[in-house]
Amino acid sequence: MGIKATSSKPLFCYSKLLCVSIIYLFTSFFLMFYTTIISPTNCLFRYSPNDPIQTPLFVYNSSYGEHKHALPTFRSSCNSPVYFTDYWNALKEISEFSENSTFLGSRNLRYIQGNADSFGGNFSTKKRFYYFNHGDDGIEVPCGFFKRFPVSNFDRIAMENCKGVVVISAIFNDHDKIRQPKGLGKETPYSVCFYMFVDDATLKGLQYHNLISTTSSDENSVGVWRIVKVAKEHLYENPAMNGIIPKYLVHRLFPNSKYSIWIDAKMQLVVDPFLLIHSLVVNEDVDMAISRHPFYVHTMEEAMATARWKKWWDVDGLKKQMETYCQNGLQPWTQEKPYPSDVPDSAIILRKHSVATNLFSCLLFNELEEFNPRDQLPFAYVRDLMNPKMKLNMFDVEVFEKVAVEYRHNIKNEGVSNPKVMPKKTKRGSCEFLVNGTGSKCDGYLLKMWGESQD
Repeated sequence: MGIKATSSKPLFCYSKLLCVSIIYLFTSFFLMFYTTIISPTNCLFRYSPNDPIQTPLFVYNSSYGEHKHALPTFRSSCNSPVYFTDYWNALKEISEFSENSTFLGSRNLRYIQGNADSFGGNFSTKKRFYYFNHGDDGIEVPCGFFKRFPVSNFDRIAMENCKGVVVISAIFNDHDKIRQPKGLGKETPYSVCFYMFVDDATLKGLQYHNLISTTSSDENSVGVWRIVKVAKEHLYENPAMNGIIPKYLVHRLFPNSKYSIWIDAKMQLVVDPFLLIHSLVVNEDVDMAISRHPFYVHTMEEAMATARWKKWWDVDGLKKQMETYCQNGLQPWTQEKPYPSDVPDSAIILRKHSVATNLFSCLLFNELEEFNPRDQLPFAYVRDLMNPKMKLNMFDVEVFEKVAVEYRHNIKNEGVSNPKVMPKKTKRGSCEFLVNGTGSKCDGYLLKMWGESQD
């Protein structure tokens, strides 16, 4: 008698639900492994340090609405993923460097002192361009402060005592909300200086929402941010230009700091500053890290968009600015340039306070005072023509969107008696903006940008 052959199924296959669950589990593990290890296009970030602060840094009044109107993002991957190191290693390395190194920018960079009608001195084009080539001869460089920066001595002393990493931002005309950074390590609030520069209108808004005291004349703070009042009547009429001072002259306001992070007030930082600096500046061995623009690579594209979308009211002034740059050597972006773009997104800027970075900041500020506070327009002009060259990391916009959340500006002044300064009416240009063939000094630039060649 033969033995009847039988086939036995695995036990888990007798239950269809169990079988499907196991298949789903293994598929999920594979996809997770692929997206985190194998996939070369995924932006990988450590969202927070090993021991992040879990409790809110500050409890806002419900009326303040600091997290209203966040802008959506649609990018989930990038070509240059960023890997953060361990928080404690980054903290130790940057702290030891800050404590043991001398001031990086003091060896070869000296600043012109004196008094002038404007904060920046209003130098001519020829004079500004003269300082682009900076050798070791100790020539003094114009770098603002031809009028006193109007902050209290109490704040000034505190700023000079910041000797490591400083994070700065500014709000003028109550244009934005103060937002607390997220993902901070336990030591970061005590090791990093956080400074927010504000004017009277912003200060009144904070007082209206009971976020700061109306009686304190010295130190005010909102969460990790130390609030510094700037008396804008002693500076520029344009609030945006006043915000340019801490944005680009941070090395002068904080002369003993070794690293800095500028973040526009419309942004909320969601990655610890030590991790950002260590990954984007220290590991890359650069002087500055900044995001490239998500759409434009040529300076002229940004200039045309500035005129088209009325980001600056004086179209003739924009034309004059670009013709000045073309006349003095600005070239469109090509693959021969060692940078992926000529146009940054300057909402976040990470710096090592080196000679090259400080010189770049001074030269760029001089251009902004001469023309307008649209800092993307002179960026490539200064970067490409200055000497010594600055080592620059222009990272992907996807990285930018992973390390910060962007919000809309304030829609209205809630309860603030002083209205915002209304922008000037856009001034129509005398002709179309830099049309090729009209004798513009930028004809050659435009031909190269459009891939043509001159006869």
